[in-house]
Amino acid sequence: MKDLKKYSNKTKAAFVLLVIMFIILLSNFNTLQNSKKTNEDINTIYKDRLVVARYIFQYANTLYFIKINAAEKNITDFQKREEILAVIKKIQNIDKLYLETVLTPKEKTYFMTFVSSCSAINSATQNQNWNQVRYNSNQALQTLEQLSKIQSTEGRSKLTHSTALHNDNNSMGQLQIALLVILGGITLYLLLSKKNKINIKIPESHSLN
Repeated sequence: MKDLKKYSNKTKAAFVLLVIMFIILLSNFNTLQNSKKTNEDINTIYKDRLVVARYIFQYANTLYFIKINAAEKNITDFQKREEILAVIKKIQNIDKLYLETVLTPKEKTYFMTFVSSCSAINSATQNQNWNQVRYNSNQALQTLEQLSKIQSTEGRSKLTHSTALHNDNNSMGQLQIALLVILGGITLYLLLSKKNKINIKIPESHSLN
């Protein structure tokens, strides 16, 4: 307590001023970091979730086409084989795009299972084993359903994280406003606390002469 009394009120106010400025700088840095993370979450939701959901939709359409063709009675086995092999190439092209996205370990496991089922479809088509083609197509569709659930879960997780960061930024913004109000009060105090100098005139002594 004695040490505090050694400092003038102006010095104390200046010290508090520096502390507040430091806190504001830290909160600004935290806000910038949160904004960066929010942007990363948004990019992830688009690039690795929404785009992949489109790939899954294309996969599903292609597999249903394969199933229908494998069960078709009005076309020859050669026609079935050529049409199915053609769409399998489309699946393989999508595979390359899918692998360019960020996959979770669980998602990667399911995706490799899906690729394995598609390879089995290719082999069964080459052998013109249409029952096997339909069976493997159903397996691939079941795996796609699991992959679709992962997209929803991961997308929801990123959205929740982004919302939490947004709320954190709002709290930081309110803190900064409060600190700026205090900062303004201290600045006003420093400006108005200048003591007016009082000039005391000492009357001149009258000469006795």
